Amino acid sequence: MNALSTSTRFATAAGLALAMSAALTIAATPIAAQAADTDKCFGVALKGKNDCKAGAGTTCAGTSKVDHQGNAWSMVPKGTCEKTMSKTSPTGFGQMKEFKEVKA
Repeated sequence: MNALSTSTRFATAAGLALAMSAALTIAATPIAAQAADTDKCFGVALKGKNDCKAGAGTTCAGTSKVDHQGNAWSMVPKGTCEKTMSKTSPTGFGQMKEFKEVKA
């Protein structure tokens, strides 16, 4: 009887581990798909609204010091970056790489 209880516990634990693994895999899929459908776009974030990287003296998300900072980026739908307005970009639109701001 004791051996049956032990094997039943192992089977239950294995089943639970498999179910948790499957749930985590399913939960992570939309994040990977979302990343594939977006681009980092420099110069389009408003002050304090960037997704990450905002140059020297800043840490990461939400740390841009000014609107349309050239070295701060936001994630935008793929293909829209260079069509999104940026008041400080040399072209007037977001850039795929960081840039030095021009005066608006």
